Amino acid sequence: MQASKDESVYGLIGRNIEYSFSRNYFNNRFQKEQLSTHRYVNFDIDEITQCEKIFDTPYLKGCNVTVPYKQQIIPYLDELDEGAKQIGAVNCIHLKNEQKIGYNTDVYGFQKSLEKLLLKNDKKALILGTGGASLAVGYCLNKMGIEYQKVSRTAKTNLLTYDELSEQLIEETDLIINCTPLGTSPNISLKPPIPYRAISKKHYLYDLVYNPEISAFLNEGKTRGSRFKNGYKMLILQAERSWEIWNNSR
Repeated sequence: MQASKDESVYGLIGRNIEYSFSRNYFNNRFQKEQLSTHRYVNFDIDEITQCEKIFDTPYLKGCNVTVPYKQQIIPYLDELDEGAKQIGAVNCIHLKNEQKIGYNTDVYGFQKSLEKLLLKNDKKALILGTGGASLAVGYCLNKMGIEYQKVSRTAKTNLLTYDELSEQLIEETDLIINCTPLGTSPNISLKPPIPYRAISKKHYLYDLVYNPEISAFLNEGKTRGSRFKNGYKMLILQAERSWEIWNNSR
């Protein structure tokens, strides 16, 4: 792919994102493909209102969005694609013809990365966390016909709290997905407070955390013989889908 004549800027909108996977991933890609006019930067902001200045960045073509802004970013966009609209969270923005269009590529990344270790009898899931990533995960599980319950730190309608997670409930669950940042480096000893004693070989533990490679949450599954997977492949897949969207001629 040949470099364009005009500079193209892409970036990640989030808070405390110096660790960013996306910046290194895309800049390495641009270098390998000799896209010398392309660059990917971090837009680290303290509050969502600062995104308006980001959108004034010269030559800005696209952005990814990460915590805590996947839901908060929506009012600042001109349009949502149907998937992002149904999910209620955006992690990819395409800027074209003075329009800011929101997408959700987390769904694509999650489903494709989840499927490899998924069994036919995996029909019940627990989603740990209630942020923007959990919305994409829930949307995906609905499409796949997997029943799920969400778990929150605080009591809310139609949500379980961690105090309500009994060993029996864990035993009756097949798939447990951590959508919280607990366990992310450097706080690698942290993990969601669930009754891990009930985890067995029948379970599939999936962690959106990818650094470290095996989080404290996943290690609980590994030591008990369960299937387990981190979020690294999901990150790559959602990034590739973002790149496709940004290069769409729409």
